Amino acid sequence: MHNASMSATSTRGREYEVPEIKAYLKSHAARALGTLATGNPAICKNITESRALLCFSILLEKATGDVQYNSAMALVEICRVAEQHPELRRSAFKPTSPSARAVVDQLLRVVDKADYDDLLVPCITCLGCLSRTFRATEKRVIGPLVRLLDERESEVTLEAASALTKFASTDNYLHVDHCTAIIAHGGAKHLVQHVYFGEQGVQTAALILVCFLAHNVPDSDELAQAEILTVLDWGLKQGYMSQDPLIESLLPEAKIRMELYQSRVAKAGYY
Repeated sequence: MHNASMSATSTRGREYEVPEIKAYLKSHAARALGTLATGNPAICKNITESRALLCFSILLEKATGDVQYNSAMALVEICRVAEQHPELRRSAFKPTSPSARAVVDQLLRVVDKADYDDLLVPCITCLGCLSRTFRATEKRVIGPLVRLLDERESEVTLEAASALTKFASTDNYLHVDHCTAIIAHGGAKHLVQHVYFGEQGVQTAALILVCFLAHNVPDSDELAQAEILTVLDWGLKQGYMSQDPLIESLLPEAKIRMELYQSRVAKAGYY
């Protein structure tokens, strides 16, 4: 590639203006940054304090091929570290940050477009990792993720369910708001189908999310109409699913809360 660029121009340094060379350098720079960022809060802090987030957002929007993909994967590594380190999360991805907003806008553009390509799953992963950075007033995120629960590709469905679980988890301060939004966008009906008929990994992820919905908003009429209590009963009887440590800890309590709410409704209707 270097020889080709030198033959294209006689001016020293002009080889870096050849589009192929520029794309090659950007691709490898993005991959290197992703490798450096993996599991390293200090490196991630240095990256996010530079213009890198803004550059990644531009590359997600306008680049193609390896440049775009490696940029997305670098963001995945940074977001994974931010998920585990509140200080980095608050500094790099605060809602008022223009670069953070630019990144989120591009992640949402890919997820909302929902084309099954190399970018979709990494962008879903990033949104899940950033779940604790979104305010209750941020209405753009939950809907596109819920729509992906209806995706035919199991890899996409699994990643969407996992991302939504991070919004619905009790570790998330706004878990009740997010669960309400998931239900309002029709998430319950999709999850019921996946619990009963999905591949094993998708089944487990869907049941975990159902447990959080039932635990956090047991008074939801939509959950009652979707017969979520029956789903929880069914899940308890599936040995391979109930052996999952998270399901084992969540499912009994979710079932109790749903039963308690439904018994109150039944009594109120009787009297």
